[in-house]
Amino acid sequence: MARKYEIDMTQGSILRNLVVFAIPLMLSSILQLLYNAADTVVVGRWAGTEALSSVGATGSLSGLITNLFIGFSVGTSVAVSKKYGAGDIYGLKKIAHTSVALSIVAGLVAMCVGLIFCKPLLLLMGTPEDIVNSAALYMRIIFIGVPASLVYNFGAAVLRAVGDTRRPLYILAITGVVNVVLNLILVIGFHMSVAGVAIATIVANYLSAAAIMYSLMYSDAPYRINLRNLSLNKEEIKEIMSVGLPAGIQSSVFALGNTVVQSAVNSFGTAAIAGNTAAGSIEGFIYVSMNAFYQAAMTSVGQNYGAKEEKRIYKTIKIAILCSSVVGLLLGGLTVIFSPQLLSIYIVNSPEALKVGIIRTALIGCLYFLCGIMDVLSGVLRGLGHSKAPAFCSVFGACGFRLLWVFVILPFNHTPFFLYLCWPISWVVVICMHITTFMIVRKKTMQRMYQM
Repeated sequence: MARKYEIDMTQGSILRNLVVFAIPLMLSSILQLLYNAADTVVVGRWAGTEALSSVGATGSLSGLITNLFIGFSVGTSVAVSKKYGAGDIYGLKKIAHTSVALSIVAGLVAMCVGLIFCKPLLLLMGTPEDIVNSAALYMRIIFIGVPASLVYNFGAAVLRAVGDTRRPLYILAITGVVNVVLNLILVIGFHMSVAGVAIATIVANYLSAAAIMYSLMYSDAPYRINLRNLSLNKEEIKEIMSVGLPAGIQSSVFALGNTVVQSAVNSFGTAAIAGNTAAGSIEGFIYVSMNAFYQAAMTSVGQNYGAKEEKRIYKTIKIAILCSSVVGLLLGGLTVIFSPQLLSIYIVNSPEALKVGIIRTALIGCLYFLCGIMDVLSGVLRGLGHSKAPAFCSVFGACGFRLLWVFVILPFNHTPFFLYLCWPISWVVVICMHITTFMIVRKKTMQRMYQM
């Protein structure tokens, strides 16, 4: 029987379960983006276009490094959801403790990599000289908070795998307010510019990590954490990594593709970087709203796979795709209609930056629902235990295609609009690859499920 915060997705209405799971997750992500947007707005309005560009120039590069490690938490989510669906209490305990221990180790490794290589990589990306030092400073401070970020993500993955998306929401609601208040104090009051925004972010990260650990340590559920029992168990790491490593590679590959696109954006100058940063921040709200159904689908498929509920798996796929598409089309349409007003929140006295932002928002907003479909299909494959296939599709269908576009096709029409076309086209390519993969592995996967 599910506890107060949990959702047993092997029973009841699939639509209701997906929506009840997705809404708190969606709100959590939107809150997180609002706080990140507050960072961007505060920097853009009170520290200037160059400071805004400094923050924007680091986003894809930070993701390139951290997404690999955050992707490991997907393995935690799938492993926990399967054991929860199968009623494996002992396995649930071991996976939870191994996940927290792994998050600490991975966080320290990611922090060291970021601190050492941030500036050389920024220079390699062609970051303009007038912002490269401030961008490097921002990245170095942000990476000090990466261990806390990973502890939060792994802990939240454990809770979400059993259907608990509410407590992560409450945590982000509180720590996000701290982030915004510190932004205002450090940037406006103490004139700390990008350093102030970064410090506010890492303080919020460590508060979030402390709160998620408190939730896990004082729970009455089988996944309750005892710090003395934290260990890197070989079999559990293998199980987590079988899904998490390909997922992390996929996330990093996507970030690599976006880093290449960011490098192309950098070639258009500082104003274009600012416009691109503002548009990306706005689009993030659409993405996380659709992505909530990716995580809902992955958890539902994982739980039902563990419970051997084949019919519910197929129904989950259809409903999750429909929900994600509706959300993407609705929010994307509103973004296109109100893009000048939304972008003006971030951009002040820079018509060129505003123009680039409108170009990106108009194109991506109309077609972003395709990205939602792509992610749901990826989540379905992961929930079934196939994590290498989505990673392969991303490497060749997304990153490979974007590299080809930037280095081979873009030179024929070197404009922001033509650059941004690479995103929707790559989504269609990956969707086709995911569907083909699912049709190939479906029969054997279901046979294996009944043999478990």
